[in-house]
Amino acid sequence: MPKIALTERRNPDTVNIDLMDSYNIAKTLNNEDKKVALAIEQTLPEVGKAIETIAQAFRKGGRLAYFGAGTSGRIGVLDASECWPTFGTEHGMVCGFIAGGETALRLPVEDSEDSAELAQQDLKTFSPTPNDIIVGISASGNPRYVLTIMEEAQKIGCKTIGISSNPEAKLQTFSTIFINPIVGEEAITGSSRMKSGTAQKMILNMLSTGAMIRIGKTYENYMIDVRMCNEKLFERGRRIVSEIADITMEQAADYLQASNNNVKIACVMAIKNCSAEDAKKYLDAQDGILRKVI
Repeated sequence: MPKIALTERRNPDTVNIDLMDSYNIAKTLNNEDKKVALAIEQTLPEVGKAIETIAQAFRKGGRLAYFGAGTSGRIGVLDASECWPTFGTEHGMVCGFIAGGETALRLPVEDSEDSAELAQQDLKTFSPTPNDIIVGISASGNPRYVLTIMEEAQKIGCKTIGISSNPEAKLQTFSTIFINPIVGEEAITGSSRMKSGTAQKMILNMLSTGAMIRIGKTYENYMIDVRMCNEKLFERGRRIVSEIADITMEQAADYLQASNNNVKIACVMAIKNCSAEDAKKYLDAQDGILRKVI
């Protein structure tokens, strides 16, 4: 009899969940969710190594791409899509692919995870080079789509990062770095959108955020490369410049206007009392890292 993957086993603590009232269902699910952060804590050496590997790739002009099916694919696309407004990345620097394409973001395309052909198509669309980092995401770590992506990426010379919740995942074979938080059986048997999905979201947050910090996309804990494209973000940009340069919000707005709404340049202008052109030169000389300039 084939061995059942951890993500498909029954959870002994939730066998009677269908007999519980609503409060105790919530309490039981919350107790299961508490296990996620503790499981990730055990993988922090691998997470840290992955962050540095991604940052090194970014410094060389490389890109980061997430590949997954179902919940895993949706989480990857989500993390990738949020890097542009949060960290001011260029489009294409962080990409997310889901088996089954755009349709699978909203509707289930369950058989897509078994397709090596779809994997080849998506990898061709991304067109990886050895400077790029490929991240395969899967709770079980066994879908043909993800395994094909990772195997082909390694042949090209890419470094690969595998994220799973199954210690026996085949994904490990094709991963330069394997991140495997053991979150245990899901509250609802096989529903890996729950604890496994939460773990994936937390890990991707750490990978993208950590790498962006390492390449200077933050100053202290300010998102210094924020793209100001709505009222909330304009307000945030003014506040960041005001607090870093210790000037009024009105003065911050003036500097932002003079810098074409570039928070870093506005900060340097205010602190060094220089033009936008000179501020850009200061930043370029330090690879855009504001800490080194001010």
